[in-house]
Amino acid sequence: MIVRERPDGALILICQTDHAKLSGQCAAHWGNRAFARPQPYEAVVRAATFHDSGWYDYEASPTVAPDTGKPLNFIQVPWGKSQRRAFEWAIDWMSRIDPYSGLLISKHRTGLQRGRYDRIAHPKFFNTQNLPEDNEDFLARNEAAQAAAMRNYDEREFWTNYQLLQAFDLISLFLCNKDVVDDYIEPVPTSYDGRSQPVKLALKTVDAGRIEIDPFPFDVNPLRVQLVRRELDQTAFADPAAFREAYFNTVPQAVDFILCGRGR
Repeated sequence: MIVRERPDGALILICQTDHAKLSGQCAAHWGNRAFARPQPYEAVVRAATFHDSGWYDYEASPTVAPDTGKPLNFIQVPWGKSQRRAFEWAIDWMSRIDPYSGLLISKHRTGLQRGRYDRIAHPKFFNTQNLPEDNEDFLARNEAAQAAAMRNYDEREFWTNYQLLQAFDLISLFLCNKDVVDDYIEPVPTSYDGRSQPVKLALKTVDAGRIEIDPFPFDVNPLRVQLVRRELDQTAFADPAAFREAYFNTVPQAVDFILCGRGR
């Protein structure tokens, strides 16, 4: 869960699974004369849309920090065995539906613990931190399964799709975490054949809900996307049950963003 505390004292809460759905909207519209359309299209879009499905267990019973009573941001949630089992359940579930999507999700999950495999130079934040000592088993088991699955696919294409998944993820994280966006993602692939160089993708807020992206990677300009989130007036709670009651009683809101090219 993404947790933001606003200056007016309100909390903005965004489920990781809703953040992922925003990533999927970006993936579905990716591609124009300057940017190659994802290939295989359906598998890449599916992976983007469901890449954080391993958070469903936590979202069913979110909690608060015992010392402050504040809801835990996703980077504060302990990576205990139950959470790792949830991540592996999500990988297995997606792999049964679409092995290529499952492989992308698996590589994304381990990549957050490996600095995104050095495929993204900027930004460096949003990577997993404070991992438990017994996490090496999680990495070894999943990376071994990835290596076996990779034999079925074109490795160059796969790594291009892995980088694209990081771009979709980071665009969504920028929109989820900031009221005013002024940042960039680098490098972002533009082709699968290596003939076109990767680019620096800059995002900048023009006005409320309108984000300029340069160069513009989508098939519709401007592109409307939507995020579901909750707003709570209270920032701290007596116990986890009090937080969950307030959270589940809060009506979700759909927030629109307009993504546009420079000068649009």
